[in-house]
Amino acid sequence: MSNLQPTAQGTKEPRLRVPSNGKTIYHRPLNRSKAAELSQANFAYLFSEMVVYAQRRVKGVQELEHRPNTQGHPIGLKLLDLLLYRQPPRSQLRPLSIISLLDFIKQIVWQHLFGRQADRLEKSIDPDTPNQYRIIDNKPLVNQYISVPREISGLNCAAFVAGVVEGVCEGADFPASVMAVTVGEVMLPGKTVVRVNFRDEVVEREGFLGKS
Repeated sequence: MSNLQPTAQGTKEPRLRVPSNGKTIYHRPLNRSKAAELSQANFAYLFSEMVVYAQRRVKGVQELEHRPNTQGHPIGLKLLDLLLYRQPPRSQLRPLSIISLLDFIKQIVWQHLFGRQADRLEKSIDPDTPNQYRIIDNKPLVNQYISVPREISGLNCAAFVAGVVEGVCEGADFPASVMAVTVGEVMLPGKTVVRVNFRDEVVEREGFLGKS
C-alpha cells in the first residue's frame, strides 16, 4: 500500500499524509468555529421543543417557568469560562465587582447568545430591593416564536435566559436569584426585565472591597 512504509524490523506502520499546503488537522485552531451562528429557524424549533417538553405535567405558570430556568442555569456556568477564554489575554480575568459582572453579561453574554447587546442595565432605586439590578431586553429572541395560550398568558419564556444569567453569576462567585418579568409597552409588547437579586453577602463583600 502506498501509505505504508517498511520499518527497520520489517513491519509496516501508517504514515501521515501531508496536504500540499503542508498543514494537517493539527494546525487547525481548536476554537475555529467560535463565530459560527445557528439560524433563527433552527433556534426557534429547538427552543419551542424545550418549552413543549417543560409544559408536561406542570400545575401552573410558576412551575412552568421554573423548568426553563433550571435548564439555563448549567449553561450559564459553562458559558462564563468559555467566553472569558475567548477574550484577549489581558481581559480574561473574572469580574471582580457587581458592575463589571453585569456589564460582562449585558455585552459579552448577550452578544454571544443573541448577536447583540442587551438594551439597558440599571440598579433598583426601590429601598425595599437595594440588592436588585435589572437587565432590560426590549425584544427577547426567546419570546418571538412562542405562542402563549390565554390561560397561561403570564408565561415569559425568558425564564430560560434568567437561568443562564443566574449560572453566570454563580460561576463568577456572585450568587443571585434571577427571574424574568414582562413589562410590555405599547410599542414594545414583549419588553422584559431580567431582575438580578444578589445575596446579602455579595453586597457586603462589595462594600468592604470598596472601602479597602
